[in-house]
Amino acid sequence: MSKTEVSAATSVRVFILNQVKLVASQQNKRLAPLADSLPLLESGLDSLCIAIIVANLDDELGLDPFASGNVDMPITLGDFIRLYENGAG
Repeated sequence: MSKTEVSAATSVRVFILNQVKLVASQQNKRLAPLADSLPLLESGLDSLCIAIIVANLDDELGLDPFASGNVDMPITLGDFIRLYENGAG
């Protein structure tokens, strides 16, 4: 990975984590401690929260890895972040 790719991946990661915290706050959800291994189903976010985060990421980053329809659904927070990091790279 080049320095630019690392920087882009870090920026995407930070943006996603900030979005998770923001949307959880807006939706009055109590988040579990965020870690790559955290299953999304145990994160404290519901499907509406995830949908809002995905829409925000599409709007703000111009990334929609689900658009192709040929994507394995992420299981953990780390899977979700990597899905977007790979789309940004």
